[in-house]
Amino acid sequence: MHTELCDRLGIDIPIFAFTHCRDVVVEVSKAGGIGVLGAVGFSPAQLETELAWIDERIGDKPYGVDTVIPGKYEGMGELDPEKLQEQLRASVPQEHKDFAAKLLKDAGVPELPEEDRSDGLLGWTLATALPQVEVALSHDKVVLLANALGTPPPDVIQSVQGTGRLIAALCGNAYQAMKHKEAGVDIIIAQGYEGGGHTGEVGSVVLWPEVIDAVAPTPVLAAGGIGNGRQVAAAMAMGAAGVWSGSIWLTTKEAMGAMAQKESYLKATSRDTVRSRSVTGKPARMLRNEWTEAWERADTPEPLGMPLQGMVTRDMIGRTHLYADKAQPVAFNPVGQIVGSMNQIQPTKAVVSDLIDGYYDALERLQSLTPTE
Repeated sequence: MHTELCDRLGIDIPIFAFTHCRDVVVEVSKAGGIGVLGAVGFSPAQLETELAWIDERIGDKPYGVDTVIPGKYEGMGELDPEKLQEQLRASVPQEHKDFAAKLLKDAGVPELPEEDRSDGLLGWTLATALPQVEVALSHDKVVLLANALGTPPPDVIQSVQGTGRLIAALCGNAYQAMKHKEAGVDIIIAQGYEGGGHTGEVGSVVLWPEVIDAVAPTPVLAAGGIGNGRQVAAAMAMGAAGVWSGSIWLTTKEAMGAMAQKESYLKATSRDTVRSRSVTGKPARMLRNEWTEAWERADTPEPLGMPLQGMVTRDMIGRTHLYADKAQPVAFNPVGQIVGSMNQIQPTKAVVSDLIDGYYDALERLQSLTPTE
């Protein structure tokens, strides 16, 4: 399973693990793949703490950082973080704040302690993501920067590549992939409809070869529905240079999510997810619950655009994270349709091993189907 991309990044296997948990980053990289820490939700100071922690424990293994700089969002053009956030706060209707607060109150979710309250942005715009990029580039073991939404701005691409690192970007269709290639992105991540979080409308089996053919020879990572070795083998057979996975790390032993959240994932089937704008303002796949259904009703507020909806839901995310045991009916549980196969809690290293073993089992099966004379 070793590809040219492995040599460029200094890894053994082309398994990329997107996660918000530093422990998972370390374990995946130590197992031969590459962990990628999601920076959204961390202030620059918090991100510095997380990356320093990783640096101390990852040995000589590399890792990556994922940011969110959308190609289009409310407030584009304002690069002063304080001015931008003041402008955005003034644009959030009180109706939306009241509706979100009522949903949490009706569900019995306690309010956050005063010291934990904030309606600020930690990522989601160029102004608030640039400090995160600067922190990431100050750590030598970070060899990859990825952008989750849209083509990274030219200055960001140049600053990353100027340090000898690679930059990647996610896409949901071939048109977006071509935009990434034209901008000089090093790695394109094609995420199918099945994927967790922000995802497009084209299924993985259709999307992967479309993007691979459209941007060749730029390497493409297959994402969306990667949960076992057979799916890894399918992606590689289509021409992918590796796989980008996210959901399967949510139920690992090292994942930072509360047990109540993990149990929600373990109980869910592949039919229990929905693409909803109710948390970030852009369609993102998550577990369906009272929160997602409430925002879909005709008599309730329409979700705002990004990042305004995120300012409405920042309090919800904090409260449902802190009080996970009480909050699951209205909690934000981003995950892909592969959740139906996430039925047990395993060490991260075991998940990596299962992906590798399943990949080779799939290859053996295909080889057994080849006629011999």
